[in-house]
Amino acid sequence: MSEKIEAIKMTVKDRRSLTPSIMEFVLTPQEGTDLPGYGPGAHVTVQTPSGAMRRYSLTGAGDNPKQFVIAVKREPASRGGSQSMFDDATEGTALLVEPPENDFPLKKASKYLLIAGGIGITPIFAMARHLDSAGDDFNIIYCTRNAEETAYLTDLTEAYGDRVLLHHDDGDPEKLYDFWDHFAEPQNMHVYCCGPKPLMEEIKAISGHWPEGRVNFEDFKPVDVIRPDDVAFDVELARSGKTITVQSDRSILEAVRDAGVPTVSSCESGTCGTCKTGLISGDVDHRDMVLMDEQRQDHIMICVSRARSGGLVIDL
Repeated sequence: MSEKIEAIKMTVKDRRSLTPSIMEFVLTPQEGTDLPGYGPGAHVTVQTPSGAMRRYSLTGAGDNPKQFVIAVKREPASRGGSQSMFDDATEGTALLVEPPENDFPLKKASKYLLIAGGIGITPIFAMARHLDSAGDDFNIIYCTRNAEETAYLTDLTEAYGDRVLLHHDDGDPEKLYDFWDHFAEPQNMHVYCCGPKPLMEEIKAISGHWPEGRVNFEDFKPVDVIRPDDVAFDVELARSGKTITVQSDRSILEAVRDAGVPTVSSCESGTCGTCKTGLISGDVDHRDMVLMDEQRQDHIMICVSRARSGGLVIDL
């Protein structure tokens, strides 16, 4: 876990299936531990049973919380995080959870449009709950493949009625929702969008003429940790003398963890800086969003970066 933030020891109190691929988890702290409050749009970083660190949005109310509620999607190409939550985070499982952070906070506005795609409904649901309790004006557009794969379908429709517009595209690009009418003319409202990359790219493209700050996005994957053309390479750990092969579908951090070598991490997406490691030699493909140019000569973010050619030697 991160050395900068003290993790909270929590237990899986309950879990329920929202869709065939999305599971909700209710996490409670150890007795005597008070949970920090948080605002809608906040997330927590969870050390999953596999050891992988993953960020999940909080769906419950953040005023004096007694539990954290998250929803996890089992990714088809999971590298250990979501799959281990599904398979191993059963009731009673102990987990380490970092305190909430919020990179997607609600701003005061006269009206809100909340847009979600797939698992992106989690922060959007929290926002809807907050706005509804405050009596604010909002609408939701929620896009999914079909009703069976729509998390919180009943909860949303029963709570907010015709304020929720549901759209199912059946996986057909020709049936994607057309957002243009909502963005053709800038409106006196704030938009919050969370979902898969194509959805957010579309909203960014059609809202470019809106005033800055009116359209807001949440994205836990600012970089591609693994890319289709990635190849295996070797990493020498200078302190131990071990040489580890990093397969094409694994990060250096994951390979080091798999080999039983202690290390620290938090976001595992190249944005927080926790896993910064000394670089001794090698040609690095830097993929992080943290290091300054002058730092890249002798440091590497092992959660996302790889060898450009040959192998690497790092200070572990």
